[in-house]
This record gives sequence, C-alpha cells and structure tokens, in this order.
Amino acid sequence: MQEAEKLISGEKLTHGEYVRLVESYRDAGVRETLEKEAVHIRSMHYGRHVFIRGLIEFTNYCRNGCFYCGINASCKNTKRYRLTKEEILKCCSNGYELGFRTFVLQGGEDLYFTDDIIVDIISSIKNDFPDCAITLSIGERDYASYEKLKKAGADRYLLRHETADEKHYKLLHPSGMSLSNRKRCLYDLKELGYQVGAGFMVGSPKQTSDNIASDLEFLSELNPHMIGIGPFIPHHDTRFANEKQGCVELTLHLLTILRIMFPKVLLPATTALGTAQHDGRERGILAGANVVMPNLSPEKHRQDYSLYNNKICTGDETAECIENLRVKFKNIGYEIVCDRGDYPTD
Repeated sequence: MQEAEKLISGEKLTHGEYVRLVESYRDAGVRETLEKEAVHIRSMHYGRHVFIRGLIEFTNYCRNGCFYCGINASCKNTKRYRLTKEEILKCCSNGYELGFRTFVLQGGEDLYFTDDIIVDIISSIKNDFPDCAITLSIGERDYASYEKLKKAGADRYLLRHETADEKHYKLLHPSGMSLSNRKRCLYDLKELGYQVGAGFMVGSPKQTSDNIASDLEFLSELNPHMIGIGPFIPHHDTRFANEKQGCVELTLHLLTILRIMFPKVLLPATTALGTAQHDGRERGILAGANVVMPNLSPEKHRQDYSLYNNKICTGDETAECIENLRVKFKNIGYEIVCDRGDYPTD
C-alpha cells in the first residue's frame, strides 16, 4: 500500500517501488484504492465523456517481422490488401455521418505508401473534413518524413514502444529493429508538435514486472499525450502461437496507474481488452480510460487485419453499431461524445 500512497501523492517512485506497485494488482484493497483515485482524476479533466476515434486499417502489408504480430512479413497465410485513397475517403465520409471527428489511419510499415502518397491522403481528408483530427499509426519513419506528414495536416501519431527493456525488445523483434530507433521516433514526433502516443503489451512473452516498471519509467520520461496498452493475445501464425494470453486484471490495474501518473492522458480502452474479455472495454473505462476506437474499415477487409487471434471485427466493434456502444457506456454512467477529443493544453 505504501507504493500506492506515494503514487497518489505525486511522489517519485524508485524502480523497485514501481515493481511492487505493478505486482500489487493481486491485492484487492490496493486495486480498489487506485481505481477510485483514477476515476476521480479522469472525472476532473474529462467528466463522464468517452471520446470515439474512427479506426481505418488501410493496409496490412508490413516490411517488419515482429514476432508477435499476425500481419508481420513472415506470415504466409495473411490475405494482404491496400485501400485506395477513394476507399479511405469513403470510410471517413461514413464515419463523419456517424459523428466521428477523429480518423485513425493505421497500417503496417508498407513501403508502397510513400511520403507523397500519405501526404496526398492527409490533404484530401483535411480538405473534405476540415473540422476533423487525423491520427497516424504507420510505424517508424525518419524525421523528414514525420515533418512532411505534420505539415500536410496530421495531428497525432501512435507508435507503441512495446517494451522499454532492451533485452526484452530483442526477444520480441528481429535483429533489424531496435529499441533505440523506436525511442528516437517518439522523441522526433514530440519535437515536431504531434500529439504523441506510446504504449506496450501486457503479458507479452517473457515479460516481467521489472520490464513493466521500466515501461512506466520510460513513459514518465517521454510524457506522451496518449498511451495505449492491452493484453498480449497470441496469433496462430507466429512463433508465439502457443504463448499464454496477457492478464486482463493486470491490464486494468495498469490503466489506473497510468491515469494517476498522467492525469490528462488520452487513454484507450483497447480492442485487445475487448477481445480478451467480453466486457473488457467497459471495465477499461471504469478503470480510468476515456477513449474507444470503433472500426471504420471496409467490412470485407476487417478480418484480414488480424494482429492476434479472434480480434473483434464485427458486432459492437464496428462503427455501424456505435449506438450499441453508446448504450453500453450509458449503462455504466458514461457518455460517448462526438468531437475531436484533443489533449487538453490548459
């Protein structure tokens, strides 16, 4: 309980204290205390509002071979696709009619989508929907590339660091990728003025409490505007196919910790959380999250963007069923709001 009290009071924790704080998820009393504080803090800054983002998974081609990912370059059974600019704009148009004012363009690191192509897509979205925010989630690029995309109108960028421990990073990624470059990207994005999102998987193979403590320390240093975490879920076509799924209770515990550490952060109740447990997103909101990202992608491709087994791609996850989500959140005392949902600067 000492670590929880220090966290709530705003004191700086040592690495060992972060480790003990992570492991305190097994203590119901600590979980309850932290959750109560997280909900209070979120209410102070966002009330009972939940922001919605329209997720457009526009390509599942990827040059990388991340060992946990179901669309990595080595997955031979993945049905690959790319959306055209016209298809992306149609997704945005459908989403706009449903009330979405943020579009998240997410894809693998697809070399087909050059800076010029992405700039054209961003410019077209901004031209057609000038009151909307654009979030990109398209991986590692150089500073000049990020700068071009920002000048074209991109507002936010999601790039999970996945793990802040060098040794653990190498267990999850091929030799051509590095934690140092991932961190470089995040700091470049911050310097360029993006609203930046980082994050990690909970329960990824060989992950320890010590690793998660390092994640919390890195996030404290980076101070991002958005943090995405979700339980690790294996994919049948990867080397981690037989690994155990990440713990939902630990994920919820970490959401409360992150809300307390970063009072204004935009914190999603992720699709992975909803996949791991049927009411996972609702529980995520009750733990301090304030963002959900329903899927605007064309229905014919939703199953092809398979990052992990049984990923939600129909039913309440689809944007067309936003009313069902609205009712679910209303039943737990929260309200979906239709605006950009920017990080507060005051």
